[in-house]
Amino acid sequence: MEGTTIEYEVQRVRLDRTLSRRAVSRLLIDEAEYKGWELHRLRRYRDGTRDAWMRRKIIKARRTMP
Repeated sequence: MEGTTIEYEVQRVRLDRTLSRRAVSRLLIDEAEYKGWELHRLRRYRDGTRDAWMRRKIIKARRTMP
């Protein structure tokens, strides 16, 4: 068995400070549930804005026939 390295696609989402915690939570849940993203990191800044880094696995198809 070969050593497998998992590759991820990463997307950064800037969230405005006017969004409530509930709205941010709903947005992240929707991204995870319907688009296959998972929350990798969430950072909140002093001015109230947030950066969310979302990631999802890159699935590469392998040839089954030589």
